[in-house]
Amino acid sequence: MPIFAWSGVNFKGRKRKGTMEANDTRQVEAFLKRLRISDYTIKDAPKDLLAGLAMFAPKVTVKDVMLFTRQFSTMIDAGLPLVQCLKIMADQTDNATLKNMLRDINNSVQSGATLSDALRKYPDHFDTLYCNLVAAGETAGILDTILKRLAEYIEKAEKLKRKVKGALAYPLIVMGVGVVVMLVIMIFVIPTFEEMFSSFGKELPYLTQLVIDASNILIKQWYIILPGVIACFFGLKKFFKTELGKLLFDTYALKLPVFGDLLRKVAVSKFTRTLATMLQAGVPIITSLDIVAGTAGNKVVEEALLDSRSAIAEGRPLVDPLIESQVFPNMVTSMIAVGEEAGALDVMLLKIADFFDDEVDASVETVMTMIEPMMIVFLGGTVGTLIIAMYLPIFSMGSAVSG
Repeated sequence: MPIFAWSGVNFKGRKRKGTMEANDTRQVEAFLKRLRISDYTIKDAPKDLLAGLAMFAPKVTVKDVMLFTRQFSTMIDAGLPLVQCLKIMADQTDNATLKNMLRDINNSVQSGATLSDALRKYPDHFDTLYCNLVAAGETAGILDTILKRLAEYIEKAEKLKRKVKGALAYPLIVMGVGVVVMLVIMIFVIPTFEEMFSSFGKELPYLTQLVIDASNILIKQWYIILPGVIACFFGLKKFFKTELGKLLFDTYALKLPVFGDLLRKVAVSKFTRTLATMLQAGVPIITSLDIVAGTAGNKVVEEALLDSRSAIAEGRPLVDPLIESQVFPNMVTSMIAVGEEAGALDVMLLKIADFFDDEVDASVETVMTMIEPMMIVFLGGTVGTLIIAMYLPIFSMGSAVSG
């Protein structure tokens, strides 16, 4: 179907323009008349030369999905037909990738597919959790409510993700700067001192000789070291993508000082909020746990949730395998147990999620407070050690002369 570009003046005298997918210009004219647009011009939309190249196509971000979900919910709640909602949002978005995606989803719905099935064609943007919740909303006739909950869930999940990234970014940046500074000193500064020390004719202190030897190895055998470092990096990256690698990494990550506690709280917050959202949508708990486990983001938590699913299938309560896993704090398992007994598990899970959201905020502040002096000590210690190593021979000479 061709795309037309239009421009004109609305009933308030303001200039407006946009694009519309239609069979011919008459459909566009009818659309503009309904909007009370006058003095309009209609022409074929210009072709985007880069539109067919995936690498140049604009990305659909999490924020785009969240805004789409919230707007979609508002339109459905206002009583607009599903197809019309998708068409309006496709027409009004400036993101070409999202526009094409919404048009394809709209075409699938018009062809008789359910909305959830149409969304499943784009798993990179609408994951299993999203599609299952939409399917539950369609079945129960509460799609607007489900979409609103989804928008809130995505917003809170993205906020949590930004907090963790912010906490982890600072030490990584500082460590990166420290490594660069050390490399500059080892490659450019140490050789200058080595030339000066060679004229002394004396044996150098152990620390000084160690630093000089390391500098020589780095300069003369960089062609071995660099490929080795790159190979190790990609080798470890590939290993940590395996089931065993994920399990080992996530197990030890939860045991890390400072960061382990933060990661545990993030995992609890994500798991409880996701499970609560699915239960409120009417998704069966076994199906919910299966989906939540796949989106947990931590292999240890995932295995604990899968064990819980198996336990529930055998008639046991959810809390028993969670306690046995020893992954979740006692407060969490106690509140889940109370929620199960009271028949209000979803409400209790949301309370846990809200509590741990606040706990994550506090932990991030604690981490940032502790990391700053630790990073200063790290940088000062590494650079200071190199400087001391270079000045030890000079101090020795000064002592000999004064003696």
